[in-house]
Amino acid sequence: MRFFCFALVTTLILSCSNSKTNRSKPIHYLPEQATVIIGFNSVESLKSSITNNDFLNHFSNTTSYNNLASKLKFCELLKPKSKLILGIGKNKQDSLFFTLVTKHHKGLFVRDSLQDYIEETLKYNNKTIIKSTLNNEIIYSTFIDSIFMVSSSKSIIEEAQKQVIIDDMLEKMNSIMRSDKTVSCIIKPNNPFFKSLFINDSLSYNKFTNYTALDVDINQNKITFNGITKAIDSTVSLINIFKHTIPQENQVQLIAPSNSDGFMSFTFHDYNRFKNNLTQFNQKNSIVEQNNSLFENIIEIGVIYEGKSQAVVLNSIDVIATNDALLGEQTKADTYRQVDIFNFSQFDVFAKTFQPLITHSNFNFYCFLDSFFVFADNIDLLQNIIANYQNKTTLSEFKPYKDNQEALSSASSLMFVSNGETLKNVISKNIEDNLSFNLNDYKTSVLQFVYDSNFAHVNGIINKNKARAIEQSVSEEFSIKLDSDLLNSPQFVTNHRTQEKEIVVQDIKNNLYLISSQGKILWKKQLHGPVLGSIEQIDIYKNGRLQLAFTTPYRLYVIDRNGKDVAPFPGRFNDEITQPLSVFDYDRNKNYRFLVTQGKNLLMYDKKAKPVSGFIFKGTNDDVIYQPQHFRVGSKDYLTIKTKNKVYILDRTGRNRVTPKTNSNYSNEAIYLYKDKFTTTSIDGKLITIDTKGNTAFQDLNLLEQHHIYTSSKTLVTQSDNKLSINSKTRELDYGNYSPPKLFYINDKIYVTLTDLQAQKIYLFDSQNEMLPNFPLYGNSLIDLDNIDRDRNLEFVTKGDNNTIILYQIN
Repeated sequence: MRFFCFALVTTLILSCSNSKTNRSKPIHYLPEQATVIIGFNSVESLKSSITNNDFLNHFSNTTSYNNLASKLKFCELLKPKSKLILGIGKNKQDSLFFTLVTKHHKGLFVRDSLQDYIEETLKYNNKTIIKSTLNNEIIYSTFIDSIFMVSSSKSIIEEAQKQVIIDDMLEKMNSIMRSDKTVSCIIKPNNPFFKSLFINDSLSYNKFTNYTALDVDINQNKITFNGITKAIDSTVSLINIFKHTIPQENQVQLIAPSNSDGFMSFTFHDYNRFKNNLTQFNQKNSIVEQNNSLFENIIEIGVIYEGKSQAVVLNSIDVIATNDALLGEQTKADTYRQVDIFNFSQFDVFAKTFQPLITHSNFNFYCFLDSFFVFADNIDLLQNIIANYQNKTTLSEFKPYKDNQEALSSASSLMFVSNGETLKNVISKNIEDNLSFNLNDYKTSVLQFVYDSNFAHVNGIINKNKARAIEQSVSEEFSIKLDSDLLNSPQFVTNHRTQEKEIVVQDIKNNLYLISSQGKILWKKQLHGPVLGSIEQIDIYKNGRLQLAFTTPYRLYVIDRNGKDVAPFPGRFNDEITQPLSVFDYDRNKNYRFLVTQGKNLLMYDKKAKPVSGFIFKGTNDDVIYQPQHFRVGSKDYLTIKTKNKVYILDRTGRNRVTPKTNSNYSNEAIYLYKDKFTTTSIDGKLITIDTKGNTAFQDLNLLEQHHIYTSSKTLVTQSDNKLSINSKTRELDYGNYSPPKLFYINDKIYVTLTDLQAQKIYLFDSQNEMLPNFPLYGNSLIDLDNIDRDRNLEFVTKGDNNTIILYQIN
């Protein structure tokens, strides 16, 4: 239904036509010569996606990449509040230029205190143009109406002051772009950058279609794109040979060997209609009529690539009729695995009939396998196809091909599948650099076109394929570099839309990041100071949508999923906040209470950021040394507050509920509810338990002064020096600088982790204090452990290098 609605809306948009000159949208201000148009919401997100994407990283040393990157360096100075649209093209001298437009607002173009920056004011027709020189790159900028415009070309800025006729088709393409993708892209006709999307030189882009609009998602190991392409009716474009045909299910993958270099498949429901369209494109009176009956019952034609050799596949819906059309071609050349291979005299019939889709000739041999008739230029290729078909080692059984299917349509008019080497060859056609790298890890990339009423849907995927995970192994899912070093340990938070997990982390410049489970930076937000402790999640509107809640030294933040502040937050404080935010939901009805700690003072707020008048606690006698906590025992609430020599156990109004009969010199460890008792430690390492009547007990666990504890309701974990104990089961670790231990209870299993920060090793143990297989692993922080997606495997996130986040999966 969603696909039908999209098709209907797209048809309506693309079918209407009008011409106008009134500019109302940023895209209207781009020059006509801009033939590639890129839209994106965040400079930081796009930069991170490109930097961390393995495929795009291969091009980082090419001249083309660096020329464009140097021209666009200025983008880092922009702080936009709305979408940016970038136009790239070549001028009459074949030189690269760019133009960028966005809605103007105060603080958009930040250039104060820049080094190596020179600014000059120019005039053109009484309009002001700013000439900026940054790192020897010159750009020109101006304001037109409410639009900020910047370009590498002064003449483009000058021409933009004039009224222009708006490109109807460009505007229509732009109107169907989605805003939730990493980037959107429009490719216009007569494009100098895209020579061909296929291995076949005869399939040039400018002859293939006119306008293409794509939504592109960029993750660390994968690029997916979806959109449409349309050829204007007045042009002769190859995509229109599928007009009035119905896409059929592609099946060439059922016979293409997994060790082939790829294949192309084109389908139709009516060969004669397709033939007439192709004849019109080739501007011939008629297609060669030689052995026309061979194709009468064909619904799919494929070309399999293997080195310099090719094979043509005919997918027949009437095997007997197609076989009858080959009765004159029954001279046996060989038999392989009980399959007869015949000579074929019409070696050039495919090139004559289906050019420019097929240009290769010399198909001298053929065989048939079930409904497939396979023609090849040598017997070895046919034998390889036969062997893989019988062994069930075709692309359809190849995991990298299967992994891509979710992003594709099962039926398409034209589909191109390539392995890494073929993908590299296609890219080489489109850029001038010599490519010295290989793409062998990109086992299967796919591009497909699904023709609709007067346009075609486009789907594609470029995917780096991972080795199959071995049971009980630990695999690195991704490694993401941030612009600056990490300030704290990354943690998981829940995406309320998918119920999967995402990652939040802060860098040393106090930027907070939200990162998807695929390694894509969703947003980056500047905060006023470092986050204190862990980030909580709340449902402040009681509608299932989750927000992030936390404090920095002078702010109380509540941020929505898109990185926007939730009014009336952030709350501002004159005095320093000294402990992480405590969030209490006493009755689990989402009437949250926020407890802010400032030294000895505690301030309680409701979800409207108003002080809670019913909380009467006046403060402690000494500074609070750990984040206040809430426990429910039976039907009663208990709030615990800890100073270095006293534990306060309060009710929800702040009145004393339990008075410990004995106090101590307390450590900085948390208070836990262990075996229904409030549990912590003394500064000299004794375990202290307090029951609900105030009775206090001390137990000597032989812990050193520098120790840590962590408990669940029934499990006690202690770490002292190099000794780790889990429910009295003790093991000695290598000497090192260990983080505090952390306990996770997932799927009825207990996991205990800690990290040796000196040796950069992560340890993970079960409830019996047995280390899990393949640990320790590399890491530089305490981990967060959870099942972040819909499979049965657990994942954990940690800090790698100073500016790197690593996600591991336990298989």
